[in-house]
Amino acid sequence: MRQQRLWKWLALGLIATAAQAGEGPIRIGMVLPLSGPFAQYGLQISNGAKLYLAQHGDTVNGRKIELLIRDDTGTAPEVTKRLSQELVTRDHVDLLAGYALTPGAIASASVAEASKHPMVVMNAAASAITTKSGYIVRVSHTLPQLAQPIAKWASKNGIAKVYTIVADYAPGLDAESGFQKAFTAEGGEIVGQVRVPVTNTDFAPFVQRIKDAHPQAVFVFLPPGEGTISFLKTWKERDLDAQGIKLIGTVDLIDDDLLEVIGPLVQGSVTSGHYSMVHDSPLNKSYVEAYRKAYGIRPNFMSVAGYDGMHLITSVLANMGGEIDGETFIALAKKASWESPRGPISIDPETRDIVQTVYIRRTQMQDGHAVALEFDSFKAVKDPGK
Repeated sequence: MRQQRLWKWLALGLIATAAQAGEGPIRIGMVLPLSGPFAQYGLQISNGAKLYLAQHGDTVNGRKIELLIRDDTGTAPEVTKRLSQELVTRDHVDLLAGYALTPGAIASASVAEASKHPMVVMNAAASAITTKSGYIVRVSHTLPQLAQPIAKWASKNGIAKVYTIVADYAPGLDAESGFQKAFTAEGGEIVGQVRVPVTNTDFAPFVQRIKDAHPQAVFVFLPPGEGTISFLKTWKERDLDAQGIKLIGTVDLIDDDLLEVIGPLVQGSVTSGHYSMVHDSPLNKSYVEAYRKAYGIRPNFMSVAGYDGMHLITSVLANMGGEIDGETFIALAKKASWESPRGPISIDPETRDIVQTVYIRRTQMQDGHAVALEFDSFKAVKDPGK
């Protein structure tokens, strides 16, 4: 029995060595939620990644790219880590990618660090993620990167008193901290704050508390989904709009994927974000057209992160030759810059985080559909959370 196990491990080792030497497909293990409350995240990210390969080819240096996509359900970091480990040790992937939510990304960082596998984060947005392993690079955004610009915009546009409400986990705390620091530095006042469970769907007591505080605006960070819709419905029911209280937040509040549903609830809201479906560029117009043709739905900021993540992976691999190793991949990724459907982006060589334009957008109707229309911007924004 021991001899059989020994031969099994030797065989697996030989397979891994052959793959590293440039034989067979390039295997990319993507860990994403494909079921559960965050399944749409995984769908949008994987759609974007697949669309990039369909448009630009799925072969690099004569080797075909193979995506191994695993469902972590989104809310179980121990599952995300286990799947990452299995992709490395059993499936012998060359790279790890995906990671929609912060808890799973942080849990999996030790896998990337121990195995020296590149880990390309395509959504998880807590600032600290890239500090957990030197093999992590992020192509999405961080919450401080988005919260700081909307705080500065609010202060410069006559908003002096704000109430904040965020989901009580790392990205929410990052959003809260990033907004409050920037807003108070500009002379603004935080008149109240509340943190709610990530899965909370009853916002009546929280919205009443906000109403009683009489702020000029409410800054909101909630993950896109059922909770966001519930909050917005309660917001309308309690008539906060009628009291002149402005709704401001990050891209997560006004998700292109949900705007067809929540559009009537968020007219006039102002958000900061790194992507809008109506971003005015030829590249984005062709991206939106191709995405809708391929999948029949709106692309959102997660889809673009999947698209850009695959651009980074394939462009770096094209410059690596036959052998794939984590240190060389990260060294090359640090030098990357390109034009995305969202605009010009690059990787910060110091933090391995994305540098990008953050747009200020107002939700309004355009051609019969609710959209987040960009009207101001902050250029080349780095993650201020580190």
